[in-house]
Amino acid sequence: MSTITIDSYDINLLTALQRDGKATNSALGEKIHLSTSQVSRRVQRLEETKVISHYVAVLNPEVIGLGVSAFTHVTLGRQSEHAALFEKAVMDLPEVLECHSVTGEADYILRITAPDLTAFSDFMEKKLLRLPSVASVKSIVTLKTIKQTSSLPLEHIAQPRPVKTQIVFA
Repeated sequence: MSTITIDSYDINLLTALQRDGKATNSALGEKIHLSTSQVSRRVQRLEETKVISHYVAVLNPEVIGLGVSAFTHVTLGRQSEHAALFEKAVMDLPEVLECHSVTGEADYILRITAPDLTAFSDFMEKKLLRLPSVASVKSIVTLKTIKQTSSLPLEHIAQPRPVKTQIVFA
């Protein structure tokens, strides 16, 4: 297990980057009261230690014509035998934004997007239901998104807990 030390400047830097991943080191430095070079070194260290895994542009689904969002519970017929085949197949479906292996009644929960209900229905019939060993699906279509974020909470870092990469608060 590797150990990295994250101090209050790192927490503030990570918070600022989660709000605006395109911010310059200069702008970040002004927000967190560090020089541009200090920000640059800290960002590089956070990237190298995989605290920052990657950067993305978050698109507005409605603006680009993806008006339907659904959460679908998938149960496999022979879960242990076909889980790997199902998981590999799901990776190739761009409509599936997230796939989680879960406990409970379903084997997986998928977050799916589509332009409209007809396209969602076509996706279900022509793609999802034809994946290896899919026994049943139950979908919940969202009516309105109240909150959606990719920002992770960071308050717990002050109280370190055992994780793959141990974070030590300084």
